[in-house]
Amino acid sequence: MYIDLEGIDIDGILNSGACFRVINEDDDSITNIIKDRVVNFKKVGNKVFVKASNYDNLKELLYDYFDCNRDYNKINKELKSKCNDLIKKCNGYRILNQDPFEISISYIISQNNSVRRISKSINDICHDYGKKIVFENKDYYLFPTYEKLNKLTSDDFRKYGVGFRDKYIINYLKAYNGLKDLNELNTSEALKKLMNIKGIGLKVASCILLFGYGRLDVFPIDTWVKHYMVSEYNIKDDVKAIKEFALNNFGEYSGLVIQYMFHSKRNIKDK
Repeated sequence: MYIDLEGIDIDGILNSGACFRVINEDDDSITNIIKDRVVNFKKVGNKVFVKASNYDNLKELLYDYFDCNRDYNKINKELKSKCNDLIKKCNGYRILNQDPFEISISYIISQNNSVRRISKSINDICHDYGKKIVFENKDYYLFPTYEKLNKLTSDDFRKYGVGFRDKYIINYLKAYNGLKDLNELNTSEALKKLMNIKGIGLKVASCILLFGYGRLDVFPIDTWVKHYMVSEYNIKDDVKAIKEFALNNFGEYSGLVIQYMFHSKRNIKDK
């Protein structure tokens, strides 16, 4: 099935480190588990062909997932005078709209962790507690529901290699029902509410709001972003200084530009 995803860097986005269940296939296609289904992307020339375990509303789901309803051309024009080279380098990059619950658990697990280990922990949890989907004669597993994971203990989670993060996951699950108003809060209030949960700091809270709630005015600052800021803007290697610089220069699009920095430094620094 052909779906018009022209201008979107599918490979760059899915392999940028923003999601953790991507499979790069031997035929150069990419398989990802997106919300309630398995989707395979295959680029042929300038077109991207898609296969899925469920084709219902697939176009709408993918347009939402790749944030196609947001005008990135307009945003990038507004940012052009401040970071034009960065925008060019990250041409086609989009912020993924992922499931808030899955994103929250995933980024709690991501703290001080490698992508390989994060992916293994998440996939193992999904294997044991997620719904099985058969696609192209292979078994895949959706991310488990809150009801499933809320029955688990710290010891249960620790079996999946999450280490000290087991208690942080439990803390989040205990607070989950009180987070249903996040969309009604402004970003500052939403960050504060998430950071009131022990084990969730500024970076994780920002990632949750950026990738789970579409908030572009957040501050997911990590080592890659610090390196970029220090080398390109001569900013002090300090989260507070970087946050202040981003807010003053990029305002409501701080999270997007910070993600451009992360993507540029981590994934395409050789270009």
